[in-house]
Amino acid sequence: MLIVAALLTGLAKTAIPGLASIAAALYALVLPAKESTGMMLVLLLAGDLLAIWTYRRDADFKLLRRLVVSVLTGVVAGAIFMRFVSQAQMRKSIGIILLLLVMLTIWQRRRKLTNIPANKPMRAIAGALAGFTTMVANAGGPVTSMYFLACKFSVKTFLGTTAWFFFLVNLSKLPFTISLGLIQPQHLQIAAFLVPIVLFGALAGRALARRLTLAVFEPLVIITTVISTLPLLLA
Repeated sequence: MLIVAALLTGLAKTAIPGLASIAAALYALVLPAKESTGMMLVLLLAGDLLAIWTYRRDADFKLLRRLVVSVLTGVVAGAIFMRFVSQAQMRKSIGIILLLLVMLTIWQRRRKLTNIPANKPMRAIAGALAGFTTMVANAGGPVTSMYFLACKFSVKTFLGTTAWFFFLVNLSKLPFTISLGLIQPQHLQIAAFLVPIVLFGALAGRALARRLTLAVFEPLVIITTVISTLPLLLA
């Protein structure tokens, strides 16, 4: 299950950001809920390095600078939340967050909300929610995908901005994660084994992105994510 999760983590970095939600659910099933976010963060950073190299010239850095304050606010709120909840509460929280994000994605598709103005309130809400969900459940992909679609980016700019966004956000999460004791030596040993799998998944995702459309992947991602939340909610 960890190998599958590592492959999905890599694919999420270079092809379909929403797959990270499935990977987050798998990690949380195998490992203690809180510690799973720590090990996944290490793997995400490994995938981020390949992603930003691939799309190093394709990001909208002006927009990224404008998101800094709201994203950091969400990350801090997520870190505080994690400090005061139990393992069982954390597991259920991850499931609820993933399920809500799936519902948000379905609602967006049905309403065809791809022309939302990229205004300041929208930017603040999207940034704070992305920071919180990525800190708590490593699942900020659906939020940022909706926001970047609203900005009407080209495909390359969309992928490049997403890659740099999550690299910077994950880097900012690292001190909080370490201070919460969520990265343990035994988990680093597992992560060392899984990093090559993440990189392989990222390379495969880059190749798949040239051949398959999001319209093919998105329904499958939504269905699989819904299924993956059930064990977390019932635990």
